[in-house]
Amino acid sequence: MKRIGNALGKLNWGRARAAFVLCLATAIALPAQTFTTLWNFGPYPGGAQPTAGLVQATNGDLYGTTGVGGANGNGTAFQITTSGTLTTLYNFCSQGGTTCTDGSGVDGGVIQATNGDFYGTTAGGGAFGGGTVFKMTPTGTPTTLYSFCSLANCADGSMPIARLVQATNGDFYGTTSSGGANGYLYFGTVFKITPTGELTTLYSFCSQTNCADGMYPAAGLIQATNGDLYGTTAYATNGLATGTVFKITPSGTLTTLYSFCPSESNCTDGREPIAGLVQAANGDLYGTTQLGGTSSYCSANDGCGTVFRLTPSGRLTRLHSFCSHINCTDGYWPVAGLVQATDGNFYGTTPFGGNIDLGSCGADGCGTIFKISPGGALTTLYSFCSQINCTDGANPNAVLVQDTNGILYGTTPQSGAIGDGTVFSLSVGLGLFVETQTTSGKVGAAVRILGTNLKGATSVAFNGTAATFTVNSASEITATVPSGATTGTVEVVTSGGTTLSSNVPFRVP
Repeated sequence: MKRIGNALGKLNWGRARAAFVLCLATAIALPAQTFTTLWNFGPYPGGAQPTAGLVQATNGDLYGTTGVGGANGNGTAFQITTSGTLTTLYNFCSQGGTTCTDGSGVDGGVIQATNGDFYGTTAGGGAFGGGTVFKMTPTGTPTTLYSFCSLANCADGSMPIARLVQATNGDFYGTTSSGGANGYLYFGTVFKITPTGELTTLYSFCSQTNCADGMYPAAGLIQATNGDLYGTTAYATNGLATGTVFKITPSGTLTTLYSFCPSESNCTDGREPIAGLVQAANGDLYGTTQLGGTSSYCSANDGCGTVFRLTPSGRLTRLHSFCSHINCTDGYWPVAGLVQATDGNFYGTTPFGGNIDLGSCGADGCGTIFKISPGGALTTLYSFCSQINCTDGANPNAVLVQDTNGILYGTTPQSGAIGDGTVFSLSVGLGLFVETQTTSGKVGAAVRILGTNLKGATSVAFNGTAATFTVNSASEITATVPSGATTGTVEVVTSGGTTLSSNVPFRVP
């Protein structure tokens, strides 16, 4: 394996580790958008270099992790308000031991489960040094649920570097980038783990001849509206190290939907997807590849990366090849996935490219935030290092999140006022909406609805069917899926008479 990825290697974002404030709110007003630096990480013992995206919690705040830094140098979990007040909740490797038994290196971030707790993975540490799955209360008390590499040759997987997903059955699903039944280095697994920590390995990659099923799943999974799980592998050795998109049932039956660069010269369809997917409102899957495409700027063999659309049946369309604009102002080598916002467009980041006349990243550029339509029209919204000394951050490599206030939030692992990364927001004029947690449930199930200014809400409906509900706070409602409900939009009517719609359809099995 010659590399984990050009972009990751270039910033020295090594995935394998041996063990593993200042708030400056500076706003830049651009036409119809406002960029704000909410937090600057560092110096030690503060957290540093956040490589994961954020998640909105039921209390209205955002939660995230840093890969390094903190009191023990092995990463932190933090909470930050949308106005920029940050609280460090936990410093990993606090339990000591030669392997950091509570974990180290939180590369994948956390999710909030339906029970209100947060769940995540660490790339290193644990009882056997292969990483962990952990649970954390909203106030920061952690519990290690599972330590990887507990089986001989790490047959249960090793080095999970991606976010978990909670499926409709209540269990969590994830990937490990290494280990599995077929070998230790860079093969990887798909696993299921219950909220109490019982782990089942569902699939070990490289089970097919020449690893045609893929290897090194660096991204997490999504559960689609059909109930199946979808993900990517960064590599496959069926002639070229190109990567795949796969589907796997909750019970573990895997189908390869697409193998990148099957026969195209220079991998113009894309190559090495190390980011996760998103299912759009139209039912198709959208994602990025860090290499490939039609641009030869990044070298004739590698390309500069792509955005793609994939139908559930496996038909791929390349929507954009990065570095298609002069001086790569559209960015290149995307290592993060996309988020579909309430305007129907997709938003994402690139760690390189952008306006090279800004900042101190030289010819590489410091990265971008972009918008791309479902049809492939890309607009660069922001070039990082637009401020002196890159106080606005540099080299973003994590997926964005749209808060129910309509604003996009993200992280950068580099620069900022202190140099160890930032949390930022970008307002592009999108309005309020509501988000269900989770995105599916049977009739009679209790569903949390996240939003803004929900106090005094007068009604909740699931695809037009009225539901009983309780307003818990200004940011949370609990509703019961009503009899007769069908798959579709969840709507909340506020005290002022405004109707807020869910950002994704709610699926009623």
